Amino acid sequence: MYARVARWEGSDPPAVRDMAEDVKKQAAAVAPEGVPAIGGTLLIDAENGNSMAIMLFESEEQMRRAHELLDAQPSPRDTGGRRVSVEMFEVAVDVRPSSAST
Repeated sequence: MYARVARWEGSDPPAVRDMAEDVKKQAAAVAPEGVPAIGGTLLIDAENGNSMAIMLFESEEQMRRAHELLDAQPSPRDTGGRRVSVEMFEVAVDVRPSSAST
């Protein structure tokens, strides 16, 4: 599994919360159309106007293709901030709680 991590800073705090609510409402759509993500997480520090989007992909090829698509698109929402970094990683460990019933 692979992850693309994009970080934004300097956004308007209420805009960060609004963006998070919009993403939560659209939770079924993990990523924009054409982006082959299998999951994702949005982290916010609304007080300081910062956010981080982590998108997960099955393969490195899918992650790089998604990066090209996302990098070419304008930001889907104007929060007043700026994207400060985009990094790509191989996911070495992914720990999730067990859903085994007792």
